[in-house]
Amino acid sequence: MHITLNGQKKEILPSQNLREVVGRFSQNSSVLIAEVNGAIVKKNQWDEIRVNDGDTIELVSFIGGG
Repeated sequence: MHITLNGQKKEILPSQNLREVVGRFSQNSSVLIAEVNGAIVKKNQWDEIRVNDGDTIELVSFIGGG
């Protein structure tokens, strides 16, 4: 299956959920917000969201500073 992740084409295994995809492509998911096809997905829903062929996923991290 193919998805677009942060503007880049990626290949993933079928039937993966959002948490699995995030874990594969990001080292620190604790500071991420995920958007799937334009909709923000809360972290407590990542296990329930199945990623489908052609989905667009954006991962945004927030970094604090002063």
